Amino acid sequence: MKAECACAATREPPKEMDSRLAGILSLYRGRPDEVIPILQQIQREFGYLPEQAMSQVARFTGVDESKVFGVATFYAQFKLVPTGRNVIKVCRGNACRVRGGARVLKTVEKQLGIKHGESTSDLEYALETVACLGACAVAPAVVVNDETHGNTTPDKIPELIQP
Repeated sequence: MKAECACAATREPPKEMDSRLAGILSLYRGRPDEVIPILQQIQREFGYLPEQAMSQVARFTGVDESKVFGVATFYAQFKLVPTGRNVIKVCRGNACRVRGGARVLKTVEKQLGIKHGESTSDLEYALETVACLGACAVAPAVVVNDETHGNTTPDKIPELIQP
């Protein structure tokens, strides 16, 4: 299932979300320069930025909704749909590409049943590609959550990722 489809399955009741958002917003003064820190806090709390939350941030800070949405879509750190709890990042840098990174990515996609940029339907895994992990000496590199694995080959994927 694509990440955008997973959103509906993880929506929580509006009152519960409102309560959690109110708790986050109570930590701030409502100034326009607080938009990014507030969005970061919301993402830590929910794992993504619900549309309802961005609307509330706009009202709270006095910033147009379109500008709050613009901030959320400009920075790669922000997710607009729920994402998997375990994040797999596959490097697409030159060193990794030359040493078989594309085969590694295809193997991860096959094992998880998703493409990069998607999450599994149970939101257990998210798959991302990155331009460079800075681990060129051990290419191809894969990061599972925050742990870097170097010299990765397709046959090593099952031990790294156990869906």
